[in-house]
Amino acid sequence: MQVLIVHCHPEPSSFNAALTQIAVETLEGLGHQVEVADLYAEGFDPVEGPGHFETRRDDERFAPLDEQRHAVESASLPADVQREITRLERSDLVILQFPLWWHAQPAMLKGWFDRVFVYGGLYSGRMRYDRGRLRGKRVLCSVTTGSPAPAFSRDGRGGDIAALMWPIHYSLYYVGLEVLPPQLNYGIQGGGLSYQSETTFRDQLEADKARWASRLKSLDDDTPIAFAGWDDWDEDGVLKPEHPARWRP
Repeated sequence: MQVLIVHCHPEPSSFNAALTQIAVETLEGLGHQVEVADLYAEGFDPVEGPGHFETRRDDERFAPLDEQRHAVESASLPADVQREITRLERSDLVILQFPLWWHAQPAMLKGWFDRVFVYGGLYSGRMRYDRGRLRGKRVLCSVTTGSPAPAFSRDGRGGDIAALMWPIHYSLYYVGLEVLPPQLNYGIQGGGLSYQSETTFRDQLEADKARWASRLKSLDDDTPIAFAGWDDWDEDGVLKPEHPARWRP
């Protein structure tokens, strides 16, 4: 299996970096091929803009989706974007390793979504969801949080983690990826915050590392998160009345 790890953390000695290293060692030990896209280390530019497009469809007005599609059709995508797309295309499994910042993925990773999931290339009006370009490939988000697990429960002060992860997961499903349940590591200290003793915290980190390695060894047993598909929606893009998940008063 070919695995792509998209690593998004600016500190090489971070716990996120340790989790990425564990993933590399564990997966390679199982005989898989692993490639790491370290967004900060590679200097990926997350901000989409006209300066990325040498051959413009419209030199007067910048419309991002139009320019992305034009770049796909004219084979003039920016080199860094084409590199990331090539990495995605040759992978069977994608792991996104990142901390939860401001209730979402870091801006660097959000910008990777903005620039790499190019219109006309990785998706279009008809090439989305269960008909997406990347269907058949799987993706797994490995996420760290600052607050402990109870804070991310349904009634927790940090917000329901399922709700926070939903837009990230849905964007991944939008391009056709099969989304596996996330690997969540709670209470990773940062910014001087402390929720437990140093000894307890270090024990937790070691347990989290072992749990991650164990999860990676049994990925074939994971069932992707269920999403609705084209056959489930009516012409307005709403779940059909007979669909079992349709909301009813």
